[in-house]
Amino acid sequence: MQSTVIFDLDGTLADTSGDLLAAANRCFEDMGFGSVLEPLRDAPTALRGGRAMLRKGLERVDSLSEARIEQYYPVLLEAYESAISVHTKLFEGVRETVDALLKEGYRIGICTNKPAGLAEKLMAELNFRTPFACLIGADTLPVRKPDPEPLFEAIRRVGGQPESACLVGDSITDHKTARAAGVPSILVDFGLADQDLSALEPEALLTDFRALRPTLHALSLRPQ
Repeated sequence: MQSTVIFDLDGTLADTSGDLLAAANRCFEDMGFGSVLEPLRDAPTALRGGRAMLRKGLERVDSLSEARIEQYYPVLLEAYESAISVHTKLFEGVRETVDALLKEGYRIGICTNKPAGLAEKLMAELNFRTPFACLIGADTLPVRKPDPEPLFEAIRRVGGQPESACLVGDSITDHKTARAAGVPSILVDFGLADQDLSALEPEALLTDFRALRPTLHALSLRPQ
């Protein structure tokens, strides 16, 4: 049976934190607080999404308001869309590993909690959309990760089966999604996580993306 590999996007395939933080800081500047979030310090928060960044920044300036978060969330998305790939880079080894998996015969797709339109735009600007047979975003279905249905939908759309699939991600959300779906959890740790990923006891923890192929083989997830 042909194996399926579904990837998270932010923090897994690419470091998107710089552009996300820049969009959030544009919101804080509009509020009159200046640039509140910092690239290195707040990268883990950026990879948890727009509302998490707004909440973190407002907590830092002692002006936390859920109403203000909802007010500025669309502003953040607009700012992010206008400059989505200025600082974003694929992690080392990602492009060649994904291309190798495709050539070997793996079915591959993306399941992300980034809005689908933004994810599609980013992957196109990175010139990296073609290898993936599908892209499921936060708004593709009525539910999002860690609900397993987006992962199941991604597996279905690439023509795979859950019993021969895995999820490659970078967070507890991805781990919970894999567990809920009953598929192996492969987590990457490139130094941006704000938690001990090893404590989650995934089936594999990678610090080098190029270790993915032998890891898949070790888990009996082979291309054919």
